[in-house]
Amino acid sequence: MFDISTQAVQIVSIVISVLSLGVAAWLYKWVKSQPSSNARIAEIGKYIQQGANTFLKREYLILARFTGIAAILILILLPKPIWTTGNISENVFMAISYIFGTVLSALAGKIGIQVATIANIKAAEAATKGVKPSFMAGFRGGAVMGMAVVGSSLLGVTLVLMLIGDASAVLGFSFGASSLALFAKAGGGIFTKTADISADLVGKVELGMEEDDPRNPAVIADNVGDNVGDVAGMGADLFDSNVASMSAALVMATTLGGLTGKNVIMVFVYAAIGLLSSIIGVATARIGEKGDPSRALNSSTYVTTGIYAVLTALATYLFGLEWRIWGATAIGLIVGTIIGITSDYFTNDTKPIVHAVADASKSGPAFTILSGFSYGLLSALPSLVGIAVTALLAYNICDPLGTGYGMFGISMSALGMLSIVGMIISNDAYGPIVDNARGLAEMGGLGEKVIAITDDLDSAGNTVKAVTKGFAISAAGLTVIALLGAFMSEVNTAAKELGIQGVANFDIMNPTVFFGLIIGISIPAVFSAMLMLGVNKNAQRMVAEIHRQWETIPGLKEGKKDVKPDYDKCIDIATTGSLQELIPAGVIAILSTIVVGFIGGVSAIGGFLTGNIASGLLLALLMSNAGGLWDNSKKYVEAGNCGGKGSPAHKAAVVGDTVGDPFKDTAGPSLNTQITVVSLVSSLLSTLFLLYSIF
Repeated sequence: MFDISTQAVQIVSIVISVLSLGVAAWLYKWVKSQPSSNARIAEIGKYIQQGANTFLKREYLILARFTGIAAILILILLPKPIWTTGNISENVFMAISYIFGTVLSALAGKIGIQVATIANIKAAEAATKGVKPSFMAGFRGGAVMGMAVVGSSLLGVTLVLMLIGDASAVLGFSFGASSLALFAKAGGGIFTKTADISADLVGKVELGMEEDDPRNPAVIADNVGDNVGDVAGMGADLFDSNVASMSAALVMATTLGGLTGKNVIMVFVYAAIGLLSSIIGVATARIGEKGDPSRALNSSTYVTTGIYAVLTALATYLFGLEWRIWGATAIGLIVGTIIGITSDYFTNDTKPIVHAVADASKSGPAFTILSGFSYGLLSALPSLVGIAVTALLAYNICDPLGTGYGMFGISMSALGMLSIVGMIISNDAYGPIVDNARGLAEMGGLGEKVIAITDDLDSAGNTVKAVTKGFAISAAGLTVIALLGAFMSEVNTAAKELGIQGVANFDIMNPTVFFGLIIGISIPAVFSAMLMLGVNKNAQRMVAEIHRQWETIPGLKEGKKDVKPDYDKCIDIATTGSLQELIPAGVIAILSTIVVGFIGGVSAIGGFLTGNIASGLLLALLMSNAGGLWDNSKKYVEAGNCGGKGSPAHKAAVVGDTVGDPFKDTAGPSLNTQITVVSLVSSLLSTLFLLYSIF
């Protein structure tokens, strides 16, 4: 047994974070050094890079204004209204922590775009040499994102707690990460699906084109969208989830045993080991010359999971940590893996459910939608049961340790589920990189053999993306249950200082709690509708623009040499529309929380969060899995099954994929960020809700 201090474990966390950032830098240099000499691919790759960076710059300028306004409000109101506190420094530190969180989250997105728009070119050209080099270029490009995001999130949380010494400031840092992630994921999701739907509907359904035919004016915008939605948006999203899980655990850990107690040590030890395990997992990822990309991605995830389980058990023994809490963490890790496997069953194009939806497509698009939506609903059950069982087991394993330890156990199970998030992000970012590589291979005229290789890599990316989204949503579910516990901790701490009654639980028979519950259930549906309507409106504008170009640019339809569509116009439509739509949905989610809090106080917020969590998780899982299922059903038909390309089944499957696009890449993955944001807003404003409410 060895004694370890909080300061020592925080220093080790910083060292591992810096190591992770060093690995990211090495991987970036490796990807950049891979050969690329095709002038046409370089030209198209530059279009994609410029479009992605232009969108990100315009999005971040809008979000910088939002951040500035929010920081001023935080300075005035949090953790206590400035006119009621004699210590203004707490408010200053909270505002600085918030800004720091937004900056690191934005940086995560920027790093992802930077590497993805290089890795796509390298992966496309590497495919001329076979599956292995192309896979390695795509995976290592994604791993840059994984290492950078998790390294910076652990570094940020550690520095905030070390320098400020207040777990509430960590909540401020987490809110900064979450609020930026909410808008980045929503904006990127609207952009990418606007372009994807438009390109598919006009190119494939109307004109019978191939997926990435360079005559299609929306094709570059589609490739840009893969980067701003699935790379920058998902990077910010998982950065937020990782920070939120650590924040919830740290708030409860400090409530139970202070800033220097064993509980805080456990949070940092397990989080640091998670990052170290991901570094080892990324370093050992390999594929044979004729290997299966899906198997390679999944096996590296399982290796990382095994390493984490062994190292955390060893650390628990060596440092004399609590085995019950290790048990809660291990349950989160195991159930996360099981949830990933069930998501794979519903979305993998080698499994029977995808085949069933493809077969239903032979009878027309109505049957594609009905079957896919139904299986999407069914797919939510295993994940929701997994979350429920994890929460129940973690609570009961840790509850005998004393009051408050049950909820702390749930927060540690969320930390366990997200412990290998470095590997999860690496797998997730791989998807859009190889998707872009497939488009570049077709537009660069690299031939059918190369396109077939990139198709295989893309199919593996789609399957793994469905798994990682299920994993991320489930982890967010546990995290927000833990944040509900953090909210109660914050309320009771504030109530004690104010000398008033705290809360022990939220009784749904209480009309105030029930009021909050019903409103909370409705918000994820409203939020999803606003995002998908944004995609709908924007896609209609782009479809009209594609038709205009086909009718007015001579020689475009025939594919005459040197005749190019106006790609920039479609990129501009996607950018302008998504930036107009991204703020309202996020603001509605935040404002509804504040309104409910000032009407019904902390009891109403308890009900609101409970409803929001339950409704948000169901919708997020339904939409992510149904979308992945429709996408891979389309790919299964395109591989020559159920009539193949151009058949009625293919046209129906494309319609299904079009409906699934905003499900899986706009609303679905944005919902887990939405439920995290409202939970953090509730915790941060808990004192105000205690002091000022109508009922």
